[in-house]
Amino acid sequence: MPVTTLLVLADPADPYLPLLDPIRDRVDLVIGADAASLAPAASRAEAMLAWNIRKADLEAILPLAAHLRWMHVRWAGLDSLLFPALVASPVVITNSRGVYSQSLGEFVMAGALFFAKDIRRLLRDQEGHRWSPFTMLELRGATMGIVGYGDIGRACATRAHAMGMRVLAQRRRPERASGDPLLDRAYGPDGLLDMIRECDYVVAAAPLTPETKGMIGAREIAAMKPSAVLMNVGRGPVIDEDSLVDALRSRRIRGAALDVFSKEPLPPDHPLFEFDNVLLSPHCADNTPNWNEDAMHFFLANFDRFLRGEPLENIVDKHAGY
Repeated sequence: MPVTTLLVLADPADPYLPLLDPIRDRVDLVIGADAASLAPAASRAEAMLAWNIRKADLEAILPLAAHLRWMHVRWAGLDSLLFPALVASPVVITNSRGVYSQSLGEFVMAGALFFAKDIRRLLRDQEGHRWSPFTMLELRGATMGIVGYGDIGRACATRAHAMGMRVLAQRRRPERASGDPLLDRAYGPDGLLDMIRECDYVVAAAPLTPETKGMIGAREIAAMKPSAVLMNVGRGPVIDEDSLVDALRSRRIRGAALDVFSKEPLPPDHPLFEFDNVLLSPHCADNTPNWNEDAMHFFLANFDRFLRGEPLENIVDKHAGY
């Protein structure tokens, strides 16, 4: 017999929903594309999977779901989802952080290698049939500084450390990095400028919160070495985009490798498309062939924990926003 009611906010035709079939004999599974279709079952629901995330639907469902104890979100970032009533409620929220981190770590290393080996120049010379040797840089011995040392930051650190790089990190609670074999040093919030000054590559991997919005702005970019590269695989607004555009246009820094932006899709007339010192990804660095399956399998493992009354993984601090 079903032991609970699970609401699934998703298009019923979503191709990944059949992955829920193994739990159908253990749960009253109610799937709906919007709040209206889930409303009749909301009063008896104890758990919810937000496979599609629409804040308006969640705002409509929450008052109806008096027995809701747990909500799992397919994505890692919650900046566009949280609202005061949800934050104040007793509902535990988990997310899918970690599912996407490995691919984002690879993108960061691709960005570092793109500039260290001047891949743009290599492609230009190849297309122009020019044989023009030049001096390439090594990543070994270079310094990478990571702003936001969560799962994405650690994925970057793992790869940078393996390449022989010196790895620094800035995080809200640097004491938690004590003894971390991947890091040469951890900085607190007040140490961001000091860290940036040392870096050849600065990686923004922080979630978007009121505290992190614009945290890498004109002052921070001015503190970078002229030879340094800024990369963003966290949230677009963590970097002040106007300040970055100014620095790239004037070649105040060497370049940028970006997967996320303040406005998406990036408008076709945006200057970032024109700069030859930018590696631009249309927010697809974590769009791997298996990410949806991985996200669903993570949820199913957490659902088993929920049914057994065990601690859930990836519990979100609703007040911190991640």
